[in-house]
Amino acid sequence: MFAHPASSRPGHAKGAVNIPVEQVALQLDKFKDKNNIIVCCMSGGRSGQAKAILENNGITNVINGGSWNNVA
Repeated sequence: MFAHPASSRPGHAKGAVNIPVEQVALQLDKFKDKNNIIVCCMSGGRSGQAKAILENNGITNVINGGSWNNVA
């Protein structure tokens, strides 16, 4: 998952989905059946926000991958 469209780099990770951080809370159902969720963005800031949103909504299997360069 990418935290913001400007940081998306499609095709770099199989199964990656681009969800802007401001949309994460509105799309919680997309995360509920996932075993492992890694959030990343350009610098790691928005992915930290996305991780907090998910965890505050009971989704605890989330890793902040930080910068997309760390997980690509």
